[in-house]
Formats: sequence, C-alpha cells, structure tokens
Amino acid sequence: MLTDRLCLFSYWRSSAAYRVRIGLNLKGLAYEIAPVHLLRDGGEQHSDDFRAANPQQLVPVLQHGYRTLRQSLAILEYLDEMWPEPPLLPTSARDRQRVRALAQLVACDIHPLNNLRVLQYFERDWGVPQTERDVWVKHWINEGFTAFEALLQDHPSTGAFCEGDIPTIADCCLIPQVYNARRFSIDLTPYPNIVRIEAACLALPAFDAARPERQPDTP
Repeated sequence: MLTDRLCLFSYWRSSAAYRVRIGLNLKGLAYEIAPVHLLRDGGEQHSDDFRAANPQQLVPVLQHGYRTLRQSLAILEYLDEMWPEPPLLPTSARDRQRVRALAQLVACDIHPLNNLRVLQYFERDWGVPQTERDVWVKHWINEGFTAFEALLQDHPSTGAFCEGDIPTIADCCLIPQVYNARRFSIDLTPYPNIVRIEAACLALPAFDAARPERQPDTP
C-alpha cells in the first residue's frame, strides 16, 4: 500500500528542486530532504545509487512511498492531483494553459540553457572562460525574462501572482529563476512585474521556507 511518506532528493541551489520544495510547502505536506551534492566528488548525482533512482542523474527526485517521481513540473502536477487543495493550477482550461505556458517558459526555455551540466560542459570540454559563461547565462535569462514580463504586462489574468491571486506552478518556477538572476547580478529593473510577484511570493511562508539559504544542506 502507498504511504504518504515523502522524501525529496534535492540540492540547496538547484532551481528545479527549489520549485518542488515550494509546491510541497504550498500543499502543507511534511517531507524529508535527502541532500544530493551536485559538486562534491564530481557530483553525487552520478553515483550508482542515484543513477538507479534517476537515469538522467538530475535532481529533484521525489520518493512517495514506493513511487519514484522525476521531472519538477511533472512532480508539481502529481502533487496537485494527489492533494488538490490548495490548487496549483486554475480551474478553467484556458487559465491552466496560460499557467503551464509560463511555467514551461522558465523550465523548458530558460533553465536548461543555464543548467549546471551545460556550464560544466562549456568549461570542461570547450574551455570556455568564466566571464564568457556568465555572459551566456545573462543573455538567456534576459531573453526569457523579457518575454515573461511581456506576458504579465497588462494581461487581465495577472494578479498578485502570475495568474490571479493564488500562487500556481508558474510562480513555483519563476521564483527560483529570479534567484538565479540575482546570483548572476542581472539588472531586474526592466522587469517590474516579475520583481513585484517575487516580493509577493517570498512574503508567504511556503516560499520563504523553500529558499536555498534555508535548506539543511546549505553550506
């Protein structure tokens, strides 16, 4: 029988794991953190044990009883189906589509280009200097945020959060990406709606508790 025990394999600074921490917290679910250090000893995600849990060798992985769940957006939708309240998706098909589109703009278009394994490949295999890697990261975050801001600006569905006045999976994806933007000292002045929504989210305990600096594996 499936138990409600939840264990999240996470790294404190992984934005994909950060998304799932937010979702778990918004649902009010108790869960354990199993840290996976993405840098130590060449990366613990490459160990045989972790590869058995996720052949992609990526975090997050959520263990729910005997079920092993992968991919942050799929995990968030799983949480919403298993524990419907409070919802992470709106009720109408049109609004759900908008939320998914915003979430995927971050998770599918911005984040993969700046993922740790991409930057490590640039350094290890192509010898790209740190300064040039930083330019790459900033370029793609700015490209994505310009589009994201345009989709928020003057849209009738934009409220206190990306969609209305209840956080959704779009906010779960946006806030970790803003954290990354701040890490790389990106000027957020051109993105007033993103900055406003970030402040509204981080004022909520669920988002605050999910911050990287509040994790048990934070250095």
